[in-house]
Amino acid sequence: MNISSERLFDLSGRVALVTGSGQGMGLGIVRALATQGARVIINDYYAERAESSAKALQAEGLQVCAAPGDITVPHIREQIIATARETFGEIDILVNNAGVPPGMPESLRQFKDLEDKDFEQQLDLNLRAILGLTRLVVDGMCERQFGRIVIISSESWRVGLSYGLSNYAAAKAAALGFMRQLSHEVGRSGVTANALSLGCMNNFGYDETAKATTAVGRAGTPEDVGAAVAFLASAEASWMTGQVLALNGGSVTA
Repeated sequence: MNISSERLFDLSGRVALVTGSGQGMGLGIVRALATQGARVIINDYYAERAESSAKALQAEGLQVCAAPGDITVPHIREQIIATARETFGEIDILVNNAGVPPGMPESLRQFKDLEDKDFEQQLDLNLRAILGLTRLVVDGMCERQFGRIVIISSESWRVGLSYGLSNYAAAKAAALGFMRQLSHEVGRSGVTANALSLGCMNNFGYDETAKATTAVGRAGTPEDVGAAVAFLASAEASWMTGQVLALNGGSVTA
């Protein structure tokens, strides 16, 4: 394709929804997309967090708004999409970042100690919410011949660990399977679907682990994630779809 933008990864005129983005990696994604010119909706389970983050970024001159709510609830998902459309217009970029339910990581337990509700909680957030939100926006993306679906995943789907992540990793892996199938269904309509698989990040105190296990010797940051998502959301990434990009500092290189 011919790249006509004066700057790479220009998102001017695009509208993005980032789930679970009131803090941490999600907020880093919001900042990166808004800095590149997108109008961004900040969703978070906690309303105060979404609204305070929106106010802070608005004070910096970035075009953002808050649309808090629990994305595991179908009618709440519809309300969030309606708010986004009323405020900024049709959604061009959906970043499925929310992935850590309340109580995690303190609630991590070995598989033998898990109950059915523990799997349902992870499936609700890390699979069903992604399916539901995508269903609400993908037809419009196809009609407009542009769309970006991005899933923020975890290297726990790829690498076995002893931390008690079986339910979390299972839901993450299921979402990646969906992403690959979706990419083939909508690719010729100008819509891409990709995922970032994150390694040790600095939001859960994994800094020391990252120093010992990554090639670069540090944990990942919101800025790292935001930069990668800005690329995947851009016109320049139109030939990348159905992919899982490892963003892990070199902790896994195969």
